[in-house]
Order: sequence, then structure tokens, then C-alpha cells
Amino acid sequence: MRRLIALAMLVVFLAPLSVFAKEGMWLPILLKKYNIEEMQKMGFKLTAEDIYDINKASMKDAVVIFGGGCTGELISDKGLLITNHHCGYRQIQAHSSLENDYLTNGFWAMSQKEELPNPGLSVKFLVRMADVTAEAMKGITDESKEQKELKKNIKEIEKAAEKDNGYKAIVKPIFNGNQYFLFVYEEYKDVRLVGAPPSAIGKFGGDTDNWMWPRHTGDFSLFRIYADKDGKPAEYSPNNVPLKPKKFFPISMKGVKTNDFTMVFGYPGSTARYLPSQAVDRIMNVSDPDKVAIRTLKLRLMNEDMEADRGVRIQYAAKNASTSNAWKKWQGEIKGLKRLNAVERKLNQEKAFKAWMEQDPARQKTYGQVLPQFEELYKALKPYSKAYDYYSEIIYRGTDIFSIARTVDRLIKRSFNYDAAKRQKAADALKASIDKHFKDYNQPTDEKIFTELLKVYGKEVDCIFQPEYFCKNYAKLESGKFTKKIYRKSILTSKTKLNALLSNFTPANAKKLEKDPIIRLYREFVDAFTVKVWPNHAKISTKIGAVQKLYMKALMEMNKGKALYPDANFTLRVAYGKVEGYQPKDGVTYKHFTTLDGIIAKDNPEIYDYNVPQRLKELYKNKDYGQYADSSDGKVHTCFVASNHTTGGNSGSPVVNAEGHLIGVNFDRCWEGTMSDIMFDPERCRNIVLDIRYALFLIDKFAGAGYLLDEMQLVK
Repeated sequence: MRRLIALAMLVVFLAPLSVFAKEGMWLPILLKKYNIEEMQKMGFKLTAEDIYDINKASMKDAVVIFGGGCTGELISDKGLLITNHHCGYRQIQAHSSLENDYLTNGFWAMSQKEELPNPGLSVKFLVRMADVTAEAMKGITDESKEQKELKKNIKEIEKAAEKDNGYKAIVKPIFNGNQYFLFVYEEYKDVRLVGAPPSAIGKFGGDTDNWMWPRHTGDFSLFRIYADKDGKPAEYSPNNVPLKPKKFFPISMKGVKTNDFTMVFGYPGSTARYLPSQAVDRIMNVSDPDKVAIRTLKLRLMNEDMEADRGVRIQYAAKNASTSNAWKKWQGEIKGLKRLNAVERKLNQEKAFKAWMEQDPARQKTYGQVLPQFEELYKALKPYSKAYDYYSEIIYRGTDIFSIARTVDRLIKRSFNYDAAKRQKAADALKASIDKHFKDYNQPTDEKIFTELLKVYGKEVDCIFQPEYFCKNYAKLESGKFTKKIYRKSILTSKTKLNALLSNFTPANAKKLEKDPIIRLYREFVDAFTVKVWPNHAKISTKIGAVQKLYMKALMEMNKGKALYPDANFTLRVAYGKVEGYQPKDGVTYKHFTTLDGIIAKDNPEIYDYNVPQRLKELYKNKDYGQYADSSDGKVHTCFVASNHTTGGNSGSPVVNAEGHLIGVNFDRCWEGTMSDIMFDPERCRNIVLDIRYALFLIDKFAGAGYLLDEMQLVK
């Protein structure tokens, strides 16, 4: 009897792992076919049409692509939008100065007149999606001409979708090019900053807490979408009016409890679920460790100067956050893949694939060379892959000076084909980028980063892939004289000199810039890469892509009748699961939520990211929580975790309950589950969510901007 009871308890304990935790990022147009029945069994009370419909308003009409890589959602009928603080970070930083430090102090518009415009920021609504595989592959019979014909067909599909409507259309491959889907968007370009908490709330915990659970970050910011008087997209104008959206999310004030159904609706950026064992081995043992080492050095140098100078901290805040985000994620990914024995599991999957293939001579003829070709091609890619990673991390995105060199060099090369008027117009257009660059630039910091990263490049990258002169002389970097010499001689370090040349951008001035020592050095690295690395890397990668496509085709055939989800590619997806904690390691169990108590416990005025604002401490001391306290314990719940499959791009995504009401804003994953881009672990993969009630508490009680809640539909 005891054994039966123990077995029953074990079944109950394990059930949530298979029933609740749910892998997958599903296309909303296919939910009715593959997912809605399961979702409803898990507690979802709506229909597939409530999520996605092109004939009537649905949830898709309340979700947007925010900027270039995040998600946002509408929360009022006046165009009010919520996304993550880190998604709006660049806009908050752009409006910040020593006099108005919105990063440190936060920003709250107390009326629509005080909302701040953001040139270059836009949001996109999905109008519709459609399977266009047949149209994309129409007339393609010759494999050697496939890419050329495919591009032609896709261009025609996109052109037809954009005809006479002002929309933007893009066709994207799914399942490694075995299918193609059309996505049509409507883009709004007048998006204004409404509110953002101080970084000590919106970025609470900083890099220390990033990717971690328990978490207490108030990671949100508010924007408003504006349109012309007819509700159509328009460039910024004081005459524009708040957008009246087709749909916005009602907000639940009920909170969440364990096993509640949750759904994330957003734009996950990239996953690689179907990679072969060789690719996973390279990521886990070579690529990720190399990139972590480079960014560890860069962050150390950056942090030293940011801690020593408040002005540098503001200048480098966004750069630091951007650099550290992937740096920490890669470390968690390495640990997660090793813990799951990812390479061994992939090899076992490949054994199963081979056994299936060998059951049928026709399959063996079609797919027999897939696994041997993977082995051969990844071996050939190895040296080029390492050089590619170091070039990407150090030359392409490592230093500010090479960043501006790339921008200026692009102008120089184009300008020789322009007439005088066109050349000057291009130079004038560059000035805005120049101003932004120097606003967030500190030369001593950049010199240190430049010197140390190039030392690493010289040491770790094989000489055959480096510029010849640099390979022979990089040891001179040790003294620092080389760096000082080219920085002092370069025009690119002087905003005044650079703008002077651009203001009168004659061919002579273009040639003067062409001889600049930084431009010349940058070109040497680019030339070495484009001649010695890129052609072979691209050629082998293209071959791998073709084999991966065939492998994916085989997996789809092997799993025919089963629901497979395509890898994320920054298109609208649905993920669903349950509110649930997890066990990160033996003997440790995490609850599913955190509270304001945890913020106060972490308070440390000596550390920027833990210096809790006085106003928040006063609210806590007086227990002035209003309607935002949880009914179960009377506390303000700050964040919660759930078992939804998410990745980068899902930042800012709405997290909704069984009724489709907004319960939170997705902003992160737990560190133990960051390998979910490659391999999902239902026991430890959790998405981290800002409890929407904490955001409302901050807007109302902390900021005194409670008028914004009057726009919202609160469900109690």
C-alpha cells in the first residue's frame, strides 16, 4: 500500500512537468488546427478567433512590434502602450541629461502635452499573415536557380500585398525554408514617451539580477501611439491625435496563483530547436565561451569608468546593458546545455532519425547523406567560425571608434559615385548620427577598450585571418602608444573637425577622411575578413543551410500528423503554459512570485541598482498599497514566473490569463533555462513576468500619475 501511495504521489508531482510546462512558439493562424483544444483543456476560456482574426478585432490588434526588437501591447482606447523599461531604455536615455536625468529619477508626463516624441521609433501592427509556400515556390524546378527564382517570387508577393494600402509586407521562411509565410504590417511613426520609473526600479538589480529568479524588477515603460485625425499613420506632428486602436487589453486586478493558465503573445526573435549535434557542440564548447570571454573584458573596462564618473555612467548605460545581456545569457546557456547532456541527446535523436530513414529505401536515397554531410561541413566551418565570432565581437561591435568608422566609411565609398548635391545631402544626413555618437562617447574609455580588445584579437585569431601588418605588429599595443598615436591623429575623435568636413563634403574632403588612420585600420580589418574569412564561412554556411533544410523536411515527414512548431524568426507567436515555480538545483525550491518585501530587503544606497527610492520605502513603511495588494497576503506582488516558452523579442510581450485579461508584462527568462532557444527543459525553463498590479501601483502611488488608470479597463 505504501508503495502504491508513493507511486501515486510521484505521478502527481511529475504531472505538472508534462501537462503544464509547454514547449513551443506557435503561429496564431494555426492555433485552431493544432493547439486550441489543448489550451482549453489547460483552462483557456476563449477561442482561437479571439486570439487571431482578420475579420474582427482580436488580440493580435492589441500587440505591436516595438522598435526593432521588442513587443508592446495596448492598454487603453487612447493608444497607451506598455512595454519593458529595457525596451524603452534608449528613448529614456536619449531624453536624459545631467540636468534632467530620467534614467536615475524616472519620467512621468502629467498630461498628453508633456509626452516626449522619439524620432526614429515606430510600432507595427500585424494586419494579417498567410501561408504563401505555393506562390513562393511557383515555377521552381531547377535547384541551381532556386534562390534566384525564390527571391523573384517573394518580391512579387510582397509587392502585391503592399499595393495601394500603405502597408509593409515581408515573406519569411519557416521550418528552414520548407514553408513560407507572408506578414503584412501597418506602421505608426509618432510614438511618445509617457512614463518610466527610475532605473533603481525599472532596472532594479541591474546585471546582478539579470536573467535571475527571484526577481524584483519593475521592468516597464509607457508610450502612446499617435495618428493623424483619420487614425492613419503619420510622421510626428503636434496636430496628431492619440490612436484609437481596434483592440486593447483589459487589465486583471485578481493576480495569479499556482497552476493558473497563462499565454504569452509576442514576437520571439530567434531559436534553433532543430540543430544537429555538431552545431550544439560548437555553441556549447567554443562559440559561447569565446564570446563570454570577450565581453567579460569589455564590461570590466566599461564598468571601471562608469563607477568613477557619473557622466560616463549616463553615456554608457545603454551600451553596457546591451553588452551584458547576451554575455550573461550565454553563460546560462552553456550550463543548461551541459546539464541536459545536450550533445548526447542530439546524437540519440540522430540515431532515431537514422533508424527511421533506413526502414525505407526511398527515404535512405533522399536523406542518406544528411548526417555525414553535417559532420563534414561543421568540421570545415570550425576555423572560419572562430574568426567570424572574434571579428563580430571585436571589430564590428567592440569599440565606438570602429562603429563611427564604419558609418563614415560607408559614406565615403558611396560619395564618389554621387554628384555634388547628392553627396552633400548624404553627408548632412549623417550629422544626426554623429551628434548621437558623441553624446554617448568618452574617448579615454574607448581607448582602453580598443587597446585591450585588439590585443585579444591578435592573440586568439589565427594570423592567416588577420591583416598582415597587424599580425606582425600587434604586440606594440602593449605599451598603449599605438592607440594614442592613431586616436590623436584621427579626425573621427573630434566632433568639430568631423562636422567641418561633412559640412563641405567635397571629393577632396572625402579623400582626406579616407586617409584617416582609424579609417585605414578599420578597412584593413574589413578587407582581411571579407577576403580571408567571409567567403569560405558563407559558402560552407550556405551548404549547411541546404542540408538543414533537407533534415527539417525529413523531421516533418518523420513526425507527420504531430504538431511541430517552427523556430522563432521575429514573427507573431503564441506560447502557453502555467504559473509555476521550479527547483533550480537539489534542495532548493522557488515560489512562483516575489513581493515588495524583497525589494526593501535588497535596499543598498551604496549600489546604484539597489538604491531603493525614498518614496517607495515610504509607501512600504506605511503599507500604502491601495487596491494593488494581493488578496491572499496583503502584499504588493512584484513579479511571477510561468512555464511559457519565450526568447529575445518576447521582451514587453503581454501575458494574459484564461479570460484574455492582462496579468503581466514578460521581461526575462530564468538563468537555468536560457538554453531553451536550443533545448527546452520543462522542469526549469521559466519566463519571468512583471505583475501588472505592481506597474499600476508604481504609476498611481509612486509617480502620482493615476490619471492614466482612468483610460484603462480594470477587471476586479
